[in-house]
Amino acid sequence: MVEDMCFVYKDILVIKPPKKSPMLLRTAVVMFSMVCGIFIFSVCLKQISTQASTTFVDVKVINKPSQTRQKLVNTPHLLHYPKPTSFSRNECAHNPVLFFAILSNQRSGSGWFETLLNSHVNVSSNGEIFSIRERRQNVSSMLQTLDKVYNLDWFNSASKNECSAATGLKWMLNQGLMEHHKEIAEYFNRRRVSVIFLFRRNLLRRMVSILANSYDRYAKLLNGTHKSHVHSPEEADILSKYKPFINSTSLLDDLKDMEMRAAKALEYFNSTRHMILYYEDLMRNHTKLKEVQEFLGLPQMELTSRQVKIHRGPLSDHIQNWDDVNKTLKGTVYESFLEADY
Repeated sequence: MVEDMCFVYKDILVIKPPKKSPMLLRTAVVMFSMVCGIFIFSVCLKQISTQASTTFVDVKVINKPSQTRQKLVNTPHLLHYPKPTSFSRNECAHNPVLFFAILSNQRSGSGWFETLLNSHVNVSSNGEIFSIRERRQNVSSMLQTLDKVYNLDWFNSASKNECSAATGLKWMLNQGLMEHHKEIAEYFNRRRVSVIFLFRRNLLRRMVSILANSYDRYAKLLNGTHKSHVHSPEEADILSKYKPFINSTSLLDDLKDMEMRAAKALEYFNSTRHMILYYEDLMRNHTKLKEVQEFLGLPQMELTSRQVKIHRGPLSDHIQNWDDVNKTLKGTVYESFLEADY
């Protein structure tokens, strides 16, 4: 448009040249050219400035932290900047880390859940560390082990230590946790460890899984190898062929004991920052995983696991003395355990 204006005015000058003085004409042409040049230069400069400004905004948006992470940044007491002694975090040294612990029971889906968490590029969940007896000999050795984990000096296949945004472990209730709950709860609160409780609603299914897994420790049904978790439907079918016998006489008391143990854990660690998950809810509703990622302040990702469920279908297919168990639980508060729950 500026060029058009210049041509228009030029045509006017050519068509109707002044007749008074060539010097005056040349001066007018020079002055007009200067004005056009300044105007065009200012327009171009403005366009360049606008483009540069737009590029800067785009970069800023790309580098903006996720909303869930931003919430934790706004509550900095939950975040840490570990300084490991065994390696350097390099460029990630300024990235804060959230500490967490998964508190659960055996055969409650914690192994599957942990593989889901570890599929996130920013999570290091270091497994069932206290399954080794020496690490839980006394409360001092337990706290020293926790220090090593949260200082990022614990190494295993799940470690993404340099750029971890959340690091933790899986801890079973029967691995010294309940016996030393006061000291551990105090440690969790002092170190600002976020707790994820993972339980199973259907305790009868958990009982079947416990008995079947215990049997396979000795039977080793998969080509002479014991596996607590499998990664193919074929392996799952082989393991599920074993049907455990459940003591129907003590069944109600056994289920009650399981309930009480979970309730005690919730009571002992109620003062911590925590969330409660149930295996069945995770199976039915995968949006629960989004809640977990938000709780840990992580950018949302699609979490995956290669693990395959072993005992699928109705429980009547997996219990040897199903009629006795069915009769025992009918009319009790545990009757719902007999039904398919997912």
